[in-house]
Amino acid sequence: MKSFRQGQVLELIDQEPTYSQEQLRERLRQRGIDVTQATLSRDIRDLGLVKAAADGAYRRAPVGDSAAPSAVDAGAVLRRAVEGSLKKYDVVQQLVVLRTESAQAHPLAEAIDRARLPEVVGTIGGENTILVICRGDREAQAFTRQLEHWVKG
Repeated sequence: MKSFRQGQVLELIDQEPTYSQEQLRERLRQRGIDVTQATLSRDIRDLGLVKAAADGAYRRAPVGDSAAPSAVDAGAVLRRAVEGSLKKYDVVQQLVVLRTESAQAHPLAEAIDRARLPEVVGTIGGENTILVICRGDREAQAFTRQLEHWVKG
């Protein structure tokens, strides 16, 4: 549910400017998602959302932005995202295909990108599938070992 909710938060802020947590809560409620203010605050923090200086609307922090979560925070967010949404994965040379529940791929791909893992070049995310491009075969194996460690928790 958390990954789905966070995916909906990202979708909502991408669709139109959202200026307050209350406005975001109402828009989530319209989609059938009731969330407390405390939970929404944690989601905003976990997703690394920031308020735009120009208009005060929530937006994704640009990669490399000093307001973005630190590498330590990004790693913790990634670990929670893997624990909460990863169903299975397949490895083909330096490519890793991750499978999630419906609408959970985007938050997980975002968490992978924000963590800036040295093994990972980048991700391409769909609705329930993520393609993770690793630097090589060995890096793909190291990445999947880390995934296994997090899933077994």
